[in-house]
Amino acid sequence: MRLSQMLFVTLRDDPADAEIPSHKLLVRAGYIRRIGSGVYAYLPLMWRVLQKVSQIVREEMNATGAQECLLPQLQPAELWRESGRWDTYTKAEGIMFALTDRREQELALGPTHEEVITMIARDLIRSYRQLPLNLYQIQTKFRDEIRPRFGLMRGREFIMKDAYSFNADEESLKKTYQDMYQAYSNMLRRSGLSFRAVEADSGAIGGTGSTEFMVLAEAGEDEVLYTEDGQYAANVEKAVSLPADAETSPFTSYEKRETPGTETIEKLCDFLKCSPTQVVKNVLYQALYNNGTTVLVLVSIRGDQEVNEVKLQNELTKLASQYGGNTVLKLAVPDADAQKKWAAKTLPLGYIAPDIADDYIQPLNGGTEGGSVHPQFLRLVDKTAVDLKNFVTGANESGYHVVGADWRKQFKLPETMVDIRKAKAGDRAIHNPEQTLKSARGIEVGHIFQLGTKYSIAMGATYTNEQGEEKPLVMGCYGVGVSRLAQAAVEQSYDQDGIIWPVAIAPYHAIVTIPNINDAQQVEIAEQLYTELNQAGIETLLDDRNERAGVKFKDADLIGIPYRIVTGRAIANGKVEVVERKSRNSHEIPITEVVSTLKGWISQAVS
Repeated sequence: MRLSQMLFVTLRDDPADAEIPSHKLLVRAGYIRRIGSGVYAYLPLMWRVLQKVSQIVREEMNATGAQECLLPQLQPAELWRESGRWDTYTKAEGIMFALTDRREQELALGPTHEEVITMIARDLIRSYRQLPLNLYQIQTKFRDEIRPRFGLMRGREFIMKDAYSFNADEESLKKTYQDMYQAYSNMLRRSGLSFRAVEADSGAIGGTGSTEFMVLAEAGEDEVLYTEDGQYAANVEKAVSLPADAETSPFTSYEKRETPGTETIEKLCDFLKCSPTQVVKNVLYQALYNNGTTVLVLVSIRGDQEVNEVKLQNELTKLASQYGGNTVLKLAVPDADAQKKWAAKTLPLGYIAPDIADDYIQPLNGGTEGGSVHPQFLRLVDKTAVDLKNFVTGANESGYHVVGADWRKQFKLPETMVDIRKAKAGDRAIHNPEQTLKSARGIEVGHIFQLGTKYSIAMGATYTNEQGEEKPLVMGCYGVGVSRLAQAAVEQSYDQDGIIWPVAIAPYHAIVTIPNINDAQQVEIAEQLYTELNQAGIETLLDDRNERAGVKFKDADLIGIPYRIVTGRAIANGKVEVVERKSRNSHEIPITEVVSTLKGWISQAVS
């Protein structure tokens, strides 16, 4: 492609709405153009990148025996109600575009396709002889992000590969899951990316286990905790660890003490000259279930630890049936306005004890969004607080704490013990306490799930086994963000001058730059190389624009083409200058050897 004939416009200044380097560079280099909030056009250069990523994904999926299909983006609401996820996606997470058509039928633009594929399996899979089966598609998805940002990283429309497997049993699912794990590792390796596979929370997708594939980059939204021995890596939402040992309490007898101005753990420990590891702090949450019931949740946890709200929400979801619901729509620390709706009297915030009385709750006032309020606190205790002796905690009176307290003496130990602490860098690893957790930032580009029978049971998708018994299909699902992966590659590899594309997914392998288009010899050699390189399968651009050489060099650096060939002064000696974008190394290569040299470099780069 000749740049003089291409839709090619670069910008010298960063776009005002771009926050991270990859977003800025993709806009400046003319790869994407913002159409609306979270909505972008993929311009010709970007489309070539996306096609290359898609081809790598397609080849790796096909190698596992998966079959490609294409599913509808418009999905009937009744399918999502069958699975029980309509409220989760339209209210709890609120990320699904829902609409009503002219016949008053509710529909959604698909953020994912578990329901559609389960319906297909329910209708078409009858026997164990049809299993295992893995279907995939590469398609545009839609999610109504609250705060679209970072360009293609968190948009409202994006390209995704999603696959769904159907197996006869858990053993077969694990085999498919391992095949997908390897396929995803191959996809990222072939795309030239540095990545880490980590344990992850399954979120609204559900299932018994999942793995995220993280491209390592400083601008990553996710924190990854890992050990240097390579034996453990997890998203911080899922990570577990051993906390520091609790120090011995300085208090040997139980008493109530005045502790003015100690609403925080730091102020309290400074006042009492004690360690936060000997404090039981009691954190109040407000959970709204999908049946309209609001439940006040009191979490007792060691003072030096933080609540992992993802883990907490998972625990509350397990308890949903006790309150007549099946999913948590909202989870938050109740502010003053929220408390007014249910608090019968002013709460001693900062001084709450594990046994705060249920009469603080006024259930008849009406809960969040008009529902009811459960009349009793749901009391949870984190494992870090269970074994504390002579601990400090609130006294249910502003300005007062108690010291030297024990469970089963001064306070009843909550029946529900949970592990909902947030693991953090510096903690000891569970698999080897001599290993400490390290922290890195990552961009999630892939996520694979063992769904089990969550959807097949809910939607009646069964098969007949060898014994003639009807059994629910065992499912897995596997997603990779094609457009997100492309931007993640930029976030991982750039410099002050622009993008540095991995060779495998670069829009073009090489760009031939003519410094002076009025020099007939420069033009002739450039045209010759341009033709020969493309005929040899080396995808090549020709910068034949009537621009200054400096402008052309800056643009070549900005768009990140791996190799720049300059038909400058060296042609007098039968050579051209070849500059490697990644290393900036410059080579003078005989014109007759350019094609063979680049073929060798490219082959080595993508092997």
